[in-house]
Order: sequence, then structure tokens, then C-alpha cells
Amino acid sequence: MQDKPTSQAPGALSGVRVLDLSRVLAGPWCTQTLADLGADVIKVERPGSGDDTRAWGPPYLKDADGHDTSEAAYFLGANRNKRSLAVDLSKPEGQAIVRKLAGQVDVLVENFKVGDLTRYGLDAHSLLAEHPGLVICSITGFGQTGPYAERAGYDYAIQGMGGLMSVTGERDDLPGGGPQKVGVAVADLFTGLYATVAILAALRHRDATGQGQIIDMALLDTQLAMLANLGSNYLCSGKVPGRMGNAHQNIVPYQTFEASDGHLILAVGNDRQFTKFCEIAGCPAWATDPRFATNAERVRHRAELVPLLEDVIRQRPRADWLASLEAAKVPCGSINSIAEAFADPQAQFRGAIVPMCHPLAPELRLVASPMKLSATPVQYRHAPPLLGQHSDELLREAGCTEQEITNWRESGVIA
Repeated sequence: MQDKPTSQAPGALSGVRVLDLSRVLAGPWCTQTLADLGADVIKVERPGSGDDTRAWGPPYLKDADGHDTSEAAYFLGANRNKRSLAVDLSKPEGQAIVRKLAGQVDVLVENFKVGDLTRYGLDAHSLLAEHPGLVICSITGFGQTGPYAERAGYDYAIQGMGGLMSVTGERDDLPGGGPQKVGVAVADLFTGLYATVAILAALRHRDATGQGQIIDMALLDTQLAMLANLGSNYLCSGKVPGRMGNAHQNIVPYQTFEASDGHLILAVGNDRQFTKFCEIAGCPAWATDPRFATNAERVRHRAELVPLLEDVIRQRPRADWLASLEAAKVPCGSINSIAEAFADPQAQFRGAIVPMCHPLAPELRLVASPMKLSATPVQYRHAPPLLGQHSDELLREAGCTEQEITNWRESGVIA
């Protein structure tokens, strides 16, 4: 069963070839982004089991009869537009195959533990010495250097170590207070995106100079960087930010409130918007009250203002508030379930869900890429591959003979 491309125009990265030796999420998220932009991504996996996330279910992809397949939804979410080569790196023949492919690509992405690829002769420095134009991106928990370099790194632990869980969750003095991880693996995802940016920069340098380079990406580095304003708050003030629940550290009012029939988000971003809110709430005097007239004063007098807002907002239904606030261009929003988020008219209009034809399910639905390029739009060329689905095809393209492919399969080097 063939994939159905959504456009025939070449992608922005058409002609760029990527050898993907990564697994789980940070690396695959990076390479899926490159693939969505048109790069030809070769996903190298272990014969038999493949990427760990193939088994991270349920839920699993359902076939045309509604039965579970062996493909976990987790894997499907990070591996479209790739071709799968199942090769055993523990065998010298498998190492030779990957080394051969490394000479035929522009980019290599891997997330092995520090030093693991050295025993295969596939470490970054060896490959770059052999192929000086190659861009190599290594993704680990803590980077290639430092006292933690040899530790395994996992998103959950990194969220804790990198300070994110100290500012996520309800305040300690309220019910349910305490450290809380984010609902998705944001350290992995952000690292994948930062890695993508770094790879594109390295490719531009390579095209200008002919020189490849090694990119050292670490989840902990990324987690610290993505603290953004909270990291800056601490460095500028010396005061350690704490958990604020659904409130904002630097803006008031910017949090959830309970209406008479449910919760809503009020996200006032400036004093003009606050004045409009006060008019809608029937409390125009708040806008000129010295305690509340500016954001800086509202932050200082948060404990006085928020209870007043809570009392007013709970007197009217959510839909009434949202309609009035939206009409006045005061930022606000509902709190949707994931099902409601995908069903939202704006999400549907923007094409948040993309259908793809998978070998095991003709109507696979995936979350679409958010990148909207006018001249080189994202293409959905390949459904997430079955393990080893393209092994023969890729090896033939690499110049291997049919006899070599047969011998490797019989000896378990490939699958």
C-alpha cells in the first residue's frame, strides 16, 4: 500500500539526506521535523524490536477491522516521513553498513550514551574524520562533557533536575500543592527542536565552507534554557521562583478563574486590556485604583486583587464571559480536553489532523506539523514505517548487491 503525498512541490530540505540512529523522542522528534521539511530520513533500528517506543502502548494502531496492531501510537507520533532500515550494530557487517551510509548522507543524528558508538567505530570524531562534510548531532541527557556525561538522561528526571518541576504545579500551601511534571515530555521535545535549529545552522555553514561539525545537544542544557523568563527572573533578582499553579509569575491577572458553570482562562497582558476587563466586569474603579492601575502594582497586590476577581467572575456563566471578553479583545479562553481541542473550528480549519495511509491501517490520523510554508509546504510522504520496511530498498540505493542483502538477512545482520 503506497503513501499519498499531499503536494508534489519539493520540500525546503529536498535533497538533504539524514541518517537517524536515534530512538524514543528527542532524536526522532528532530528527524521527523527535518523529514516534514523534505529531508530523506533513514531510520536505523534494531532487528526484532526496533525503536523502544514501538512497544510503548496501549494504545496501538488499529487495523481496518478495529483490532490492535503491533504499532504503538507513541511511535506513530514521532516517525512519519521516514524509511526504516533494521540493522544489527553489534555485528561488524552491520557497522560497515552504517559506516557506508554515513558517507552518503548530509546529517547523522544519534542519542546513544556517551562512548557507546566508539566500540562500533561509529563515534562522531571517527565519522567526521572520514567524512569531513558530515553534520553529526549527538543528543544525550547531560552532554558529551562534564561530571554527569556518562549518566543516562530521561525527560522526567531532567524536568526535576532542571528546575521545571519546582515551578510547575499548585502552590505548596494549597491542596494538591507540590512538584509536578508537565503532561508531555517537554525536555525531550524542546531538545529535538533546538537540535533541528542547530542542524540547519550547521548545514548552512557546511554549504558555505564544505566543513561539517559535531553538535552536542543535552536535555539538561535545554531544560535550563527553556526556563526563559523564570531563569532570568532568578538571575536578575536572586529570588528563587516557586510554584504558582495556573497563575503567572510576572503578570496579573493571568490565570484560570471559575465562572458559574466552569473554568476559563483570563490572560490580561497590559493595562489597557485590564481597563477593558474592568468595564466588562462592571468594576471600572479597579482600573484607576493605585493598587491595580499598572501591572507592576497588580503583581505586588496580587493577594488583594485576585479574590475580588474571583468573586465577580463566578457570578456569570463561562460562555457569557468569553463572548464579552473576546468582543473587547481581552485575551481569554476555554479549557479544552484534547478531544475538544482537535474538534475546535480553528484547529479543524488549520488542518491540525492529517490522514495518512499506513500499511496496517488505511486511515491513520496523525497530528499535523504546525509549520506553514507558502513556497515549500510540509509534505506527508511516508506513514511511520514498519520495522525494516525499507531495508532492501535502502541497501540497493546504497549500492549493495542482491547477494549481499540476502546473505545479511540470512545471518541476522538486517531484517
